[in-house]
Amino acid sequence: MSSIATLKSELDGLQIEDNPQIVKQKSRDFFWYSPVLKEKLENVTADLVVTPKSEDEIVQVLKACYAAGVPVTTRGAGTGNYGQAMPLSGGVVLNLAEMNAIKQISNGSVVAEAGAILSDIDTAAKFHSGQELRLHPSTHRTATVGGFIAGGSGGVGSINWGGLRDLGNVIKLRILTMEAEPQVLELSGYDLQKVMHAYGTNGIITEVEMPLTASYEWVDVLVGFDDFMDAATYSNELANLDGLLLKNVAPIAAPVPHDYFLRHQKFIRKNQSVAVLMVAPFAMDAFAAFTQRHGKGEVLYRSDKASEEERKRLPPAYELSWNHTTLRGLRVDPTITYLQVLYPFPNQVELVRKMHEMFGDELPGHLEFVRFDGNITCFGLPIVRYSTEERLNEIIRLHEDNGCPIFNPHRYTLEEGGMKQTDEVQLAFKKRADPQGLLNPGKMIAWEHPEYDFSSGHQFLFPGLQQS
Repeated sequence: MSSIATLKSELDGLQIEDNPQIVKQKSRDFFWYSPVLKEKLENVTADLVVTPKSEDEIVQVLKACYAAGVPVTTRGAGTGNYGQAMPLSGGVVLNLAEMNAIKQISNGSVVAEAGAILSDIDTAAKFHSGQELRLHPSTHRTATVGGFIAGGSGGVGSINWGGLRDLGNVIKLRILTMEAEPQVLELSGYDLQKVMHAYGTNGIITEVEMPLTASYEWVDVLVGFDDFMDAATYSNELANLDGLLLKNVAPIAAPVPHDYFLRHQKFIRKNQSVAVLMVAPFAMDAFAAFTQRHGKGEVLYRSDKASEEERKRLPPAYELSWNHTTLRGLRVDPTITYLQVLYPFPNQVELVRKMHEMFGDELPGHLEFVRFDGNITCFGLPIVRYSTEERLNEIIRLHEDNGCPIFNPHRYTLEEGGMKQTDEVQLAFKKRADPQGLLNPGKMIAWEHPEYDFSSGHQFLFPGLQQS
């Protein structure tokens, strides 16, 4: 009897799915943003999907999988786009969608199960006490809080609060280890770094405590510019206004806004670069004064002046920014892709200018202003008019040669997508919490190939994929 057949019998009574088409669907995320990953991961699939409804059921799954030597890959909503939640070794996809309870809301914090949808948390917190999460990705309406912490880095709100990595942006995590007898651990403080942004490679997040902040009816604003660098300079100055409360600042180069933001297209000229903004309602007079004095921007749209019908028709501003910019582009032109760039403080604007002049329309600019290590700077998520993987790698090299680090979204491992070095804290915790290496295999190079040379320039290819 196969290990999977044995496993199914041992998990009798749990919600199990083994229909190959549904299993493959639940084995995928948005990896196809990358033509490189699309080629490598297209055929990846699990053997089973198990959807637990409680922590006790997760323990049952982990014990059975540990005994059978079957890999387990945890899944939230599958909204990541680097293959984070894809089961490279098959096995079980642990789907936490049913573990979505919002357990407690208090002054300044919320406790929720890992499968709770971020927008549902915000709706509940706003109804309870006029609060909302500090941070969320552009997939606010579909992403889970556990998936955000395991695979995300920041997003909308990072202009004020920095990223998830910053101490205080996650309060506590409850996790399960992958052992013969799974342990329940509660992590806080610096211990959170053991499992945050680890793709579920060293622990199953079951419950999260996150900080809340005041909720507002944020005003979506589009400001148009004839020149992208004017939009970038304006956005940098706006982001540095200490008294003006913003939630997102994203300048995007022409022709992207006109060509890709189809429902907003009537507001935007073909040759206009656009700053996509979220502004607190009480700050709108100050915002208008700054924009008028700056002199180069034209307010194209503001949701507080739009009709209710129009507000319902248009997507929120955050769904024009972050990874949704690329998503909207892919719906229009499936040949494009993107990069993730850091323009380090204090020279961020000049670095943006240098890269913009170097690549022109091959890489239409898209910036997201954030607070990074206490300073306002920007990340880039430029659209890439993709030609070949060789050219893509050359573009990456040219950025890094000019002092603009790349967080590579065309790699599925933790290290290659991040700082290209071993995270000793996460590796040490994996040795303790997942001694057989059964959690999301293939995503942590430090575990799979401890001697790997990160300076080699070669892509790490997990043995399971080499054989496929």
